[in-house]
Amino acid sequence: MPKILKRISLVLPTLLLVSIVIFSLLAILPGDPVTAILGQEATPEAALALRAQLGLDNPIYVQYGHWLWAVLHGDLGRSFVDHSPVVDSLMQRLPVTIELALGSFLVAVLIAVPAGIMAAARPRGIANYVSTFIALFGMSVPHFWLGMMFIVLFAVKLGWLPASGYVPFSEDWHGNLLAMLMPVVATGLRESAILMRMVRSSLLEVLNEDYIRTAFSKGLKDWQVVIGHALRNAMIPVVTASGLMVSGLLGGLVITESIFGIPGMGKMIVDAIFQRDYVTVQAGVMAAALMVIIVNLAVDLLYSMIDPRIAK
Repeated sequence: MPKILKRISLVLPTLLLVSIVIFSLLAILPGDPVTAILGQEATPEAALALRAQLGLDNPIYVQYGHWLWAVLHGDLGRSFVDHSPVVDSLMQRLPVTIELALGSFLVAVLIAVPAGIMAAARPRGIANYVSTFIALFGMSVPHFWLGMMFIVLFAVKLGWLPASGYVPFSEDWHGNLLAMLMPVVATGLRESAILMRMVRSSLLEVLNEDYIRTAFSKGLKDWQVVIGHALRNAMIPVVTASGLMVSGLLGGLVITESIFGIPGMGKMIVDAIFQRDYVTVQAGVMAAALMVIIVNLAVDLLYSMIDPRIAK
């Protein structure tokens, strides 16, 4: 069986294992959803009634069985807090987080790949020193601090961009771009620093191979050797790092969403944890896990395109 089919066959078992782990962790978290909803002044009778209504009076394995049966029938449940369908909240928040993650990744790639190539092609040139300085600066500066500096400069001082908020692209594409510009640049700059170092080191390693020296000896120009011969082989570790980066962005944009007031999925999960809204947390984490699995599958497909021997 090809490697990619083996990976696809592992999707459902992986999601099942993730759901069991998350359900178990939520069960042992301190705090009680009933107390979080009713408050400390609730009567014991009201607490018991709500606990029975939410199914929290059942053993943990029974609760999990009910949840899994409902999910298999397309029902992710209702929020403990506002009783709205969780799937509605996910459908509202998920596109926002995906847009933020992909926008940040695009900024990182647009900066990192050209800079990494120039640094590797001229390891003793000024491009290498400039890219190294930028990479070290980017990795040293937290993106939340950079985001706050952007808000102070571009929103407060200059008034060019909104300090916070989100406008759906379908409603106002111009407003959407203005609202997302600072978050994606602040996050993408840091990611570009990591990716830039990866591109540079991987390309330098390939440029020292014998077949590259042979290509130079044939009289080819530098850019023909770097772009035409070396870059493709140097991209395999870069693709791995890119896949991990996108996975990390999809699940780790909570701080960016909080700073810029973006209603994404990460902020939804954190708010739900504080409210002990376990149904929303479970659905959000499962959605994040599914996105990470899809990204990893996409990375495997890219491996096959770059080097067909890997797919066998």
